[in-house]
Amino acid sequence: MNTNVTMHFTIEEMYASDTAKRLGIDNKPSVQQMINLVYLCAYVLEPLRVAMNEPIKIGSGFRCQKLNKAVGGVYNSQHLKGQAADLCIDGDIQKGRRWFEYIKKNLTFDQLIWEKNPKTGSCWVHVSFVYPDFGPNRKKVIDGLLKK
Repeated sequence: MNTNVTMHFTIEEMYASDTAKRLGIDNKPSVQQMINLVYLCAYVLEPLRVAMNEPIKIGSGFRCQKLNKAVGGVYNSQHLKGQAADLCIDGDIQKGRRWFEYIKKNLTFDQLIWEKNPKTGSCWVHVSFVYPDFGPNRKKVIDGLLKK
């Protein structure tokens, strides 16, 4: 059963992980982590989806400690709190750039990172959001493609 948290996003897709399934890792978030995922969907992902009028696939949303370690995530990743998502661009650099620029210019976010895997060359947009009651959103932007 899929539980919509916004018109276009379900809570399940925000913590689904092929790696977790393959490794037998229970990646279900706590209530607070789910609340953070709902805020991320409501304040960033849904507005982006509506503005771009195209589907957005989540490559990685919430990650438990064990999964975060398995995928090589940093120890203090916002994915651990349910505050971050990596958006798949499926090799379409222009689409990724549109999403990155739209978020940067129009939405409130904590971190916005254009990331690239140096081994595979694949790219994605990482975005995080902190509900204002839990701290400020820094609007930190890192454009990883410009630096490489």
